[in-house]
Amino acid sequence: MDGADRRREIVERIRRDGRVAVTELSLQLETSEVTVRRDLDVLAESGVLLRIRGGAVSQLKRGEELPFSMRELDGADAKERIAEVAASLVRDGEAIVVDSGTTGLAVARALGGRRLTVMPLSLQAATVLSGEASISLLLPGGSTRFGEGSLVGPLTEANIASLRFDTVVLTCCGVSVAGGVTAHDLQEAAVKRAAVKAASRTMLVAEGAKFARTALAVVCQLDEVDVVITDEDAPRNAISALEGMGIEVHIV
Repeated sequence: MDGADRRREIVERIRRDGRVAVTELSLQLETSEVTVRRDLDVLAESGVLLRIRGGAVSQLKRGEELPFSMRELDGADAKERIAEVAASLVRDGEAIVVDSGTTGLAVARALGGRRLTVMPLSLQAATVLSGEASISLLLPGGSTRFGEGSLVGPLTEANIASLRFDTVVLTCCGVSVAGGVTAHDLQEAAVKRAAVKAASRTMLVAEGAKFARTALAVVCQLDEVDVVITDEDAPRNAISALEGMGIEVHIV
């Protein structure tokens, strides 16, 4: 088990149990206590946990998302494949919104070299797109979420509402046929709703694991989504339901 897998397992355990012990993790992960302590220190720096004598306790609230830096590494290959398909479905000349989050960042990277007008909803995506001469970059203003870099608040929502886009590439924290598209942060959810309302086409990009999660704030129902791009981990019954609703589904 490499370092990323170990830390992912530690995070799952601490989210489930609220605390972990170095000795127990060493036995369960079949690695040394020194390595476990090093992993806990890395996770503490990310804000996931608080180090205590002999182990660590969770710093995450119930249902709270992991820090951006950790999520960016999780399922990176699948996110890149999803992003490539999303980029291929966007036509040159379109005006599009690229949502925040790690999958949104992957989409921004995949748009390199395209002739587009793009409004990114995160500082990370804006940085990537600012180096593309063929892209006309629109920045919505507003405030930023610390650690996330996502653009939120009334100014962001108002700027989006004043424009009309061909496509929004929408990300999420959770998705289900019954519950729709959801997000953890209330301000981010409001910005996402504004983007969906301002766009003629909504393209949802979501790893298969998102179909097993539900977050606090509802962004939209699935009948407002035109295209879903996901991976092979998505439940077959959910895919069938989406196709039955007339949604264009791409599995990478």
